Amino acid sequence: MTASLGQPPTPAAALALPAESPEVLPDLIAGLVEAGRPVDRDIALGLLRRQLGRIQGRVQRAFEAHDLSGLGAARWLAALTDGIVAAIHSYTLAACTDAAGDTAAEPPFALIATGGYGRGVLAPYSDIDLLFLSEKPLGPQGRRSVEFLLYLLWDLGLKVGHATRTLAECIEDARGDVTIQTALIDARYLAGERPIFERFDTAFVAARKASGLAPFLAAKRAERTARHARYGESPFLVEPHVKEGRGGLRDLQTLYWLARHAFGVQRMPELVGADSPGGGLLTPQEARAIRRAWNFLWTVRFHLHYVTGRAEERLTFDLQPVVGARMGYTRHGVQDGVERFMKHLFLTARDVVRLTRLLEPALERAALGPPAVLPAGDAALSQAGMALADGKVLFAPDRNIAADPAIMLRLVRAARDRNLEIHPLAHRALIRNARYAVQLRDDPPANALFLDLLTGRDPARFMRVLNEVGFLSRFMPDWARIVGLMQFDTYHVFTVEEHTIEAIGVLAALERGELGEVAPVASELIGQVQSRRALYVSVLLHDIAKGRGGDHSELGAQIALEICPKLGLSPEETETVSWLVLNHLLISQTAFKRDIDDPKTILDIAETVQSPERLRLLLVMTVADMRAVGPKVWNGWKATLLRELYWRVAEVLAGGLSVPERDTRVARARAAAAALLTHQTKAETDLFLSLGYPGYWLSFDPETHARHAEMIREAEADNAPLTVRTRVIEARSVTEVTVYCSDHPGLFSRIAGALAVAGASIVDARIHTMTNGMALDTFWVQDAAGGAFDAPHRLARLAVLIEQSLSGRLRLEAEIAKVRREPARLRAVTIPPRVVLDNHASNTHTVIEVNGRDRPGLLHAVTAAISGQGLQIASAHITTYGVRAVDVFYVKDVFGLKVENERKLAALRSALLVALGAPDIPGDGSVRIV
Repeated sequence: MTASLGQPPTPAAALALPAESPEVLPDLIAGLVEAGRPVDRDIALGLLRRQLGRIQGRVQRAFEAHDLSGLGAARWLAALTDGIVAAIHSYTLAACTDAAGDTAAEPPFALIATGGYGRGVLAPYSDIDLLFLSEKPLGPQGRRSVEFLLYLLWDLGLKVGHATRTLAECIEDARGDVTIQTALIDARYLAGERPIFERFDTAFVAARKASGLAPFLAAKRAERTARHARYGESPFLVEPHVKEGRGGLRDLQTLYWLARHAFGVQRMPELVGADSPGGGLLTPQEARAIRRAWNFLWTVRFHLHYVTGRAEERLTFDLQPVVGARMGYTRHGVQDGVERFMKHLFLTARDVVRLTRLLEPALERAALGPPAVLPAGDAALSQAGMALADGKVLFAPDRNIAADPAIMLRLVRAARDRNLEIHPLAHRALIRNARYAVQLRDDPPANALFLDLLTGRDPARFMRVLNEVGFLSRFMPDWARIVGLMQFDTYHVFTVEEHTIEAIGVLAALERGELGEVAPVASELIGQVQSRRALYVSVLLHDIAKGRGGDHSELGAQIALEICPKLGLSPEETETVSWLVLNHLLISQTAFKRDIDDPKTILDIAETVQSPERLRLLLVMTVADMRAVGPKVWNGWKATLLRELYWRVAEVLAGGLSVPERDTRVARARAAAAALLTHQTKAETDLFLSLGYPGYWLSFDPETHARHAEMIREAEADNAPLTVRTRVIEARSVTEVTVYCSDHPGLFSRIAGALAVAGASIVDARIHTMTNGMALDTFWVQDAAGGAFDAPHRLARLAVLIEQSLSGRLRLEAEIAKVRREPARLRAVTIPPRVVLDNHASNTHTVIEVNGRDRPGLLHAVTAAISGQGLQIASAHITTYGVRAVDVFYVKDVFGLKVENERKLAALRSALLVALGAPDIPGDGSVRIV
């Protein structure tokens, strides 16, 4: 046998080849077998390595020069690998025959490619799956040949999956194991005894026909369900698994397997046309869509393998800009190249999901026969043009959807109202007729139907159906612009439209009372809102303007004014929706980035909101939005901040709190604290009441004041230079750390550094200097998982580290450098440093907001920069959004005044930008003042 490796065989590998094929590689067998005798194994191995490197390099160069598409490269690489494997097979037979002599009595075998390699496609670092097939069990000579061949492949650095079976074993094993059956569906002859393979192929086809499609289909569906549960139920995860995730290559391969099992077809275009198997299961456009998706995903996969140098299938944040750039995606308008690339990927995944819903039920019915369509159980459903099959609702066979597009919405509503599943054939019909939704945009009855689905039972489920089949994008053109749109950060887990549908689901869960423990106030308030329809439409539209440049809240508010009247909302509801979209970030930004103990903060929100109903709507919408971002965003601390902010603003709006004069509130706080100090002497109580400045008394509740009094009394009695107390607050998912010691510049920074070394993340802080010159600083911290920092040994170490840091025995910079940093895959996300200095948010303090990449010790560096400018920190509010840190500080100068001098503000801004960039900024003036 002669193996010519330069020209790939046809037709399997001849598609998408470059204009000029590579040079014909030398005849390997001539080099491996000289004068009928095999060369030495080391010589053969060297020759094979050179040839393998040559073909792998040639495919990579052609692919990266865009001479080959991903699918073309996969086919070419498989075809060229065929030549290597065939040459090794010939060399193996020569070598083993030479060693063993006469082998006439030995049963021969065929070398078969299975799995992906059997389909004639191969990724650069994928396994090569081989089957050694014989009619009888192999003898000593055959087993030795198998071992010899495999060791050669392994020594070449190839990953090989292999099995040795007889023809009967293949049929039997395939019957009992769907994984084996799937691998054998793609079996392809490589070398050896071809008649053996042909007999196997005949027997295997007969066995498949005998068993029928039903068990194989059920097994593949179960396998797919388990796979999606592991790699992601949504095709819109921002770090998708290109091979195994929903809408990935494996889903497309499943369609191929089902078509191959049912009709023996090799390519999807074989299912097009009335004369095709199944009578035309695909249109030409659908077959082309499958080909485009197959090719695009293979191209992404090839780039992933080449960039990482391994069989990497997950498109992580660090790889997305690299792969996008290699595929030619550049910035266009307001969209970065990586965002355009990822949108194309998500739209491809969506197409795969749709194609699965299109083809799978058609394959099932063509192979197993049409379903038993029964008249609907009630006259109304029958008159509406619907029927039942397999207990699921579908369109009546004679129904013309193009003539009555609204029936698509009526069918979805019927499924909801009667608690029925939508039949796969109905999904198929919805996908094929979604384009007619354009006719319903200005149709009042259709818009009323849509609004009923949005605000009815289980709305997220049915919005997801309408989105996946393509109806929503045709019905609402603005929705089409956010489909597949991702934000290149580590905060958002889903694409914009998937996040929106998740938020609608959270809203419904709040109404059902399922989130009473994690969001008790929102769960109570949602039953009190009077503008329920406006609330659901607001959540639907809150991110509708993302990806357009500018403020998406402002743009979205304008879009809401156009969409809401079409949906049938009243002018009052329309105005409410527009206002909610405009202000949907107000509550969260204030709660996490401002001092809610500052009366001006509360009064500013009350002035913006003006209405208790709007406040209720805004809080519920905020909870739905946050919980839909991702599983790690919501925690007890954030819930507490939102809850406290809500009640304080609600009290102002209800007229129960007019924010009395500061002296009056301070007097009330001191009196409430004194009432709890009955166990102390009057002298001790008077001493404590004299220690706090007004800001201290307004920052804590009476119970906390009482704990501070006891802590200070014990510290003074023991003459302790440093006292550290910790208290785990489970309800808020935080640990409170209180430090009482002599005050000095940079104290906050050194404590923050010690907490970073301890592995604690600060989420909030209150800094107070007492009248006796001592500092009473309180920090609320969490662990890396967003929970309370509560392990006893870690709390003990935390106190020790604070003491060491304040005494100068802890080398903070060196210890912080040892703390584990973010995974490498997240470093591709760019977070430009930004500093905002605000003298309007507070009547008494300058508010500093810094944005930058989070890292261990960031707070230590930033607060050191603030102290270095001679400023005193009164409070700090720390929030992280993925790898973005947003830290807010309320500060005064040494005279207790705001910082208003422009020169001092410029110096402060510069110092903070340097701190945000450290340690990566080289100090060469590259830091820009924003």
